Amino acid sequence: MVVSAALTTIADRIDRLNSAIGRAAAWLALAIVLVQFALVVARYVFSYGSIWLTESVTYGHATLIMLAAAWTLRAGGHVRVDVFYAHASQRTRAVVDLAGSLLLLLPFMLLLLWLSVPYTARSWAILERSQEVGGLPLVFLLKTLVPLFALLMALQGISQAIRAACVLTQQSARGQGLNAAR
Repeated sequence: MVVSAALTTIADRIDRLNSAIGRAAAWLALAIVLVQFALVVARYVFSYGSIWLTESVTYGHATLIMLAAAWTLRAGGHVRVDVFYAHASQRTRAVVDLAGSLLLLLPFMLLLLWLSVPYTARSWAILERSQEVGGLPLVFLLKTLVPLFALLMALQGISQAIRAACVLTQQSARGQGLNAAR
């Protein structure tokens, strides 16, 4: 039980980290809408376009998605086949969550992290800029979101696996306790 409590503490910290990052990133949605609205007004009312503002909407959208994805996973907002999952027992859900985290999410995120770090490092080495004249000189920061996304999702996968394992071990312990009482 001490190990379970320590692991639950780790899962709680991961959840708090991803929740804080996700909530902060969620404010980008408002900024994206306001900048996009300003762009539409500028283009159709004043016949003025801005590559810088257009790219900032793209950067904001990418940042929102990449930083809020782990928070969305924590909240159960990602797409899954709820036809079976929604009506499954707590134990079955825990098995699905554990298997999904360990066999699908974590390997894919670790592969993405491994492949994206050199990609991002090359971008930082040259301080990659937009290819558009007047574009944002921050492509290297945008590319940094890829390994950060992989890291946050992997951490959330670890949290999900810990919680699922705790559910399975608690039910297993309860079942052993019932068998011992009989």
